[in-house]
Amino acid sequence: MRGEASGLIGIDEAGKGDYFGPLVIAACFSDEAIEKEFIRIGLKESKRVSDYRVSILESEIKKIAPFEVISIGPEKYNELHTKMRNLNKLLAWGHARALENLLAKTNPAKVVADQFGNKSLIENALMGKGRSVKLIQKHKAESEPAVAAASVLARAEFLRRLERLSKEYGVKLHKGAGSPVDDAGRLFLKSHGQEELRKVAKVHFKNSSRVIGG
Repeated sequence: MRGEASGLIGIDEAGKGDYFGPLVIAACFSDEAIEKEFIRIGLKESKRVSDYRVSILESEIKKIAPFEVISIGPEKYNELHTKMRNLNKLLAWGHARALENLLAKTNPAKVVADQFGNKSLIENALMGKGRSVKLIQKHKAESEPAVAAASVLARAEFLRRLERLSKEYGVKLHKGAGSPVDDAGRLFLKSHGQEELRKVAKVHFKNSSRVIGG
């Protein structure tokens, strides 16, 4: 039986704006003692540190705090996006799954996530455990150490899976959605064909029309 509610769970994602690779959602629990450990390891929100440093921080965070990481690979992502027709609904679904999994192991007083859509999107996606906890969505939620930790965990997993896809297909799949990504997409298309693109890329992005059209 879980004790009295204390601390909080932070949730964040990586890969939302990246054409290649998965969408990764991480949830991380923190309380006063864990936050002191986060300060000790120099935790910062993942966008402010290098890819190399993210990998090191990920290892430290996993030793310190309870966490859950959900990775939605490109093929599953495309299937869900076709079904839901809304990125925020897909994000809410992923946030809810990560949160429910972590609530099985922790008992936080509240949950903090970045603001990406109507709060009801996550609430409606939650099941029994999730509906009993206070949910707060706010801009710049990474100021909360638990959210900063979740952002590091999500980005580290995203980078690892992106690298794995690059090796599997023999094409360097870049982060983001800019011109280097389009170039990589054309090279991938030439080597592997349009059907395989669904296995490495979020095909509803505008990059797809540029890659296929080009």
